[in-house]
Amino acid sequence: MAPRKKLNAGKKIVVTGPFSAGKTTLIRTISEITVLSTEKGVTDETRSRKTETTVAMDFGRITIDRDLVLYLFGTPGQERFDFMWEILGEGMLGYVLMLDSTRTESAEEARSILEAFRRMARVPFVVALNRSEGIDPGEEARLREILDIGADVPVVPCDAKDRESVKGVLLALLYAVLDSLDAQPDAQPARA
Repeated sequence: MAPRKKLNAGKKIVVTGPFSAGKTTLIRTISEITVLSTEKGVTDETRSRKTETTVAMDFGRITIDRDLVLYLFGTPGQERFDFMWEILGEGMLGYVLMLDSTRTESAEEARSILEAFRRMARVPFVVALNRSEGIDPGEEARLREILDIGADVPVVPCDAKDRESVKGVLLALLYAVLDSLDAQPDAQPARA
């Protein structure tokens, strides 16, 4: 068995998903620094779900070990801020697509976000089901169909307010990234 390729230095992870899925909460829960956040008051009909929303980005950081630091960038969830998705997605190692498991329409809302991210970069991602303690196989199959994702994409239950749960999501993404790196052929040196 060949040794696994290694991640090193600072790596960019994007946390994306629909409005009110828990992106900001996830980053605040795990970040070792005070999160830079661009939250503004909600002034439309979505105010019943939450009072503030991200309008540009959230930024946090977590050190995995001395050789690996993850920089976490949270996107706005509303499509009117979709120009930020591409800006924040540039150079990402992978991303977390966060859904709210208590809202059945969350997966439908996430579909266009996922399509945008698939167009901008072919990088590993995981689907995180916030406010979920487990995944029913029937529900998982429904999500995979709505999002058009295969069995190779991890679907992970999580609680964005629980540090251990958030670690599980990030570990699932890092394993997906390592699997992707392992699947790539080693670059051969150019011959003169």
